[in-house]
Amino acid sequence: MTALLAAIADDYTGASDLANTWRKSGLRTVQTIGVPTDEEAFGEIDAIVVSLKIRSAPVAEAVSSALAAETLLRAIGVRHVMYKVCSTFDSTDDGNIGQITDALVERSGQGWVLVTPAFPETGRTVYKGNLFVNDVPLNESPLRHHPLNPMLDANLARVLKRQSGRPAHVLDVQTVKAGLDACREKIAYFPDTQPSIIADAIDDGDLEVLGRLALETAVSTGASGLGYGLAKATLETHHSESFVASGLQSVGGHSAAIAGSCSARTLEQIAVAEKHMPVLRLDPERLIAGPRMVDEALAFARRHLETGPVLIAASASPEAVALLQLEHGKLETGHAIECALAAIALGLVDAGVRRLVVAGGETSGAVVDTLGIRSFEIGEELAPGVPMLRTLGQPGGDLAMALKSGNFGGEDFFPEALSRLT
Repeated sequence: MTALLAAIADDYTGASDLANTWRKSGLRTVQTIGVPTDEEAFGEIDAIVVSLKIRSAPVAEAVSSALAAETLLRAIGVRHVMYKVCSTFDSTDDGNIGQITDALVERSGQGWVLVTPAFPETGRTVYKGNLFVNDVPLNESPLRHHPLNPMLDANLARVLKRQSGRPAHVLDVQTVKAGLDACREKIAYFPDTQPSIIADAIDDGDLEVLGRLALETAVSTGASGLGYGLAKATLETHHSESFVASGLQSVGGHSAAIAGSCSARTLEQIAVAEKHMPVLRLDPERLIAGPRMVDEALAFARRHLETGPVLIAASASPEAVALLQLEHGKLETGHAIECALAAIALGLVDAGVRRLVVAGGETSGAVVDTLGIRSFEIGEELAPGVPMLRTLGQPGGDLAMALKSGNFGGEDFFPEALSRLT
């Protein structure tokens, strides 16, 4: 296997988002689930995204997993490894973005490291070191109500300093727009020799400059916007022609969607989906209580699958989630619901579902792990940041899937995505 560019992603939907960006840029891309054990399994590819589920994992476990992935990627000759994080910098004061970045940089031996979650295509921009979501400061956006990682500070330098042992400085947008040489000069004037560089970016032109800058180092940290810049720089460096992949092979079978995200966007999408298909809204309290709700969900699906797609949702309002967490504990609540939704996904596949959409990063991770998926081929884009996926070598037959971050997609995402999966 050969690869020009690689990434370690902290969750599965984010990995799909980046893999989609690289495929659109012209790189033949494969997404693995976990660290691949067979380096020859994927043939000739340009880029690989290793998907881990470490965004909310204990720090020591997350760092260990990231370093194991980095070891494999260096072994196959990858020069630059991007640590892919969410475009809303989802984390807590305890980690894990800063700690993993520190570990990867220390392993590489480089000095400064570029960090930016900017992804203007999806409304994420960074200005003066502050992250904006659709022109609203991060701490004023719906992300302040995230059930696991509520984001209460838009200033990325402050966020990173609470997690990292490295100083943080801002590379302002005026310098970025002045070009690569201006960025190099500004970094040289920073008083520290090993800082994290929080880079501003408000459009794709900024990302292209930052991609060239990051590619001069061994490690960077960012969202798919930085991935776009890295892909452009990689293709320029290697004088490669854009690769246009053929459509994914059809898998047939029934169609279904599962939603575990509690984001405002996913809640809107579920409401719209009710106008197009049968939708079952699960009671999260009953999901936590035991398996009966899982059985009822599968019975609901079996009644409707022959006539079209179905959506099964455990999504709830931030207020309802907060009450559940207060009663059962934050981590315990999330884990119980994820496990129940994963059990539903397994039952759906056993019932003949071969086209499956999953909404929510933690939910996607639980579903993919339960189904035992090891890698995906990346297909066409369903929505910004959400590609079609086809499993590779899945026992019992391959699946067509989409893994959607909670905040991604338009209001009609579910019916549109299910109609396009083949």
